[in-house]
Amino acid sequence: MKLITAIIQEDKLDDVREALINAEIERITVTRVSGHGRQQEITVQRGNKVIPNLIPKIQITIACNDPFENLIIDTIIQTAKHGKDGKIGDGKIFVQDLKECIRIRTGERGNQAI
Repeated sequence: MKLITAIIQEDKLDDVREALINAEIERITVTRVSGHGRQQEITVQRGNKVIPNLIPKIQITIACNDPFENLIIDTIIQTAKHGKDGKIGDGKIFVQDLKECIRIRTGERGNQAI
């Protein structure tokens, strides 16, 4: 089991969500987050560090069984990227092993709970 977390630009949420649904990935969690990466670096002006503003982003979290990992990652990459080559700030995807998943309603565990 895997836990896939993607941080994407806000304007790509509908495209990514629609593409995931078309790929039959329908169980996702979406959270509004803020942060900054390379698109805004710390600069020095007149001897003072200028800290960049936090930029609104979208975090998509998906728990999946192992066979779906590459499908989900490829779908997000194809739809979250701006243009053919993308641009700085398009986002990141993190993949973690998921130790356990438990469905609260039934108590099911593991692959069946996802």
